[in-house]
Amino acid sequence: MPICRIPGPDGRPEYAYYQNNQVCPLRLVMDAAPSEAELFGLRSDDVPNPDSIAAEHWSPAPEALLPPVPTPEKVICIGLNYRDHAIETNSPIPSEPVVFNKFSTSVIGHGQAIQLPSISQKVDYEAELVVVIGREGRDIPVVDAMQHVYGYTCGHDVSARDWQKGRPGGQWLLGKTFDTFAPLGPCVVTTDELPDPSNVRVQMELNGEIVQDSTTAQLIFDIPTTIAHLSKFVTLKPGDVIFTGTPPGVGDAKDPPVYLRPGDRCSVIVDGIGTLTNTCQ
Repeated sequence: MPICRIPGPDGRPEYAYYQNNQVCPLRLVMDAAPSEAELFGLRSDDVPNPDSIAAEHWSPAPEALLPPVPTPEKVICIGLNYRDHAIETNSPIPSEPVVFNKFSTSVIGHGQAIQLPSISQKVDYEAELVVVIGREGRDIPVVDAMQHVYGYTCGHDVSARDWQKGRPGGQWLLGKTFDTFAPLGPCVVTTDELPDPSNVRVQMELNGEIVQDSTTAQLIFDIPTTIAHLSKFVTLKPGDVIFTGTPPGVGDAKDPPVYLRPGDRCSVIVDGIGTLTNTCQ
């Protein structure tokens, strides 16, 4: 049940199936299309099988999609969570999750533009698997953590390194949360479709070249451990998203470094989900 968000006929966002770069608005195949609050309670049995939907209900997907998770209350990110990425940056392997966040104004969808800020000259790319929370929880035991997951999407943790690391104290929040610095999409797939996220391939393609390539088997803190840890501090709510970390190959670690420039085309590719593409401006 890959779900995306598109502008409806009246201009208001609506949910749609997303398959083979085509969309089918849920209102065409359900008695009542789910609201945002209802979506995260749905499972595959609650909606029609996309393979059974008549061809006339499908149409080409728009070039730009809306973020599949609208205005998350929390955009939580885990830093240095791939063992091979920590090694490439000469960083010690963390003994507990490195947590930071972005504001919801950083969230954009597939096909929307990443706006490179004039006050940063070192904007970097980071491909990530993103967890979408579907059930509220606090102090969640590790063994129950996956019951709180609705699904997964592709994410791009765009990072201004000169703000993240080059300012007094290290301004992680400011370096990570410029507007448009959290692309998500193109769709969300449920845990029914991606039941085991423990060894999923995550790649970044920059201008046609694969520059990041690893799997979630390299995660230092797996998804259940991460959810349990975060829920010790905050109540996780439906629609919250968790960026789980990035593989090696980031531009800041290259010699010489590679930073994003206007016209660059970034594609996050996650097996079992799809491809999230954004162009820099």
